[in-house]
Amino acid sequence: MAHSGPAPRRTGTWVLITVLVLISILGTLIVPIYARSSPYLGAFPFFYWYQLLWVPFVAVLMAICYLVSTRGSRGTGSGQVPPARDGSGEAR
Repeated sequence: MAHSGPAPRRTGTWVLITVLVLISILGTLIVPIYARSSPYLGAFPFFYWYQLLWVPFVAVLMAICYLVSTRGSRGTGSGQVPPARDGSGEAR
């Protein structure tokens, strides 16, 4: 029986996704980067507006990760729907 799972992803794709996710995590976890009050942006100290800038930036990074991860799976299938399976694992 042939394996009909998803097509394997290239290692380079997953390295790119990992780097983008790490950037989004480390940018807010390394507190010494932004643990200061100046410069101010209006009435907001640096600490607050630095954190707020990460919200749309991380959204963009995650959108890129999603697009990169789904790019390889689009259009590669045979167009067939796999058979439905019941609780025992057998095809109905």
